[in-house]
Amino acid sequence: MTKLENPVLMATIGGAQGLRGEVRAKAYTADPTALGDYGKLHSMDGRTFEVLDIREMKNVVVVRFRGVNDRDAAEALNGLELYIERDNLPDEELEEDEFFYADLEGLEAFDDQGVSYGTVTGVFDFGAGDLLELKGPGKRPVLIPFSEASVLDIDLEGGRITIDPLAAGLVDTEDDSAKFTPDTPKKKK
Repeated sequence: MTKLENPVLMATIGGAQGLRGEVRAKAYTADPTALGDYGKLHSMDGRTFEVLDIREMKNVVVVRFRGVNDRDAAEALNGLELYIERDNLPDEELEEDEFFYADLEGLEAFDDQGVSYGTVTGVFDFGAGDLLELKGPGKRPVLIPFSEASVLDIDLEGGRITIDPLAAGLVDTEDDSAKFTPDTPKKKK
């Protein structure tokens, strides 16, 4: 069994496709057919999967894995998430201002005055654009748009992002940003 140190979600398996063990999968890569280019894929329960064949079909890919040879075995994989180790992602191919979404998780969000708004705990895309989830101590998570207007700077080495709380929807007016206290919960009246 393989335990990943820094897993990055690459795909989620859907239903079986046909009778020979192929599965439909939602790939989270820029090129969905490149899913097998990052090495073996791993599930959180320790199983390892090697891509033998992959092809596009509408908005998913159809994948054949080594050892999955019939429909029953393929159906048993439905809903399984597949990961790779973060080190398998090709950093040398990135431009200076490019990064992987997985690298954003754990960065702390500050405004230009140094006020902390929490830590990035996830990056989501529900169809209308990317969102960052911020979670501060004692606070419920909030989602902010991942846009140039709300995220002003990303400093991976410094472990922080700079946000505009007004554009991010965290405050209603400029005056509210001074009153925002993410580290202390508000008292109930």
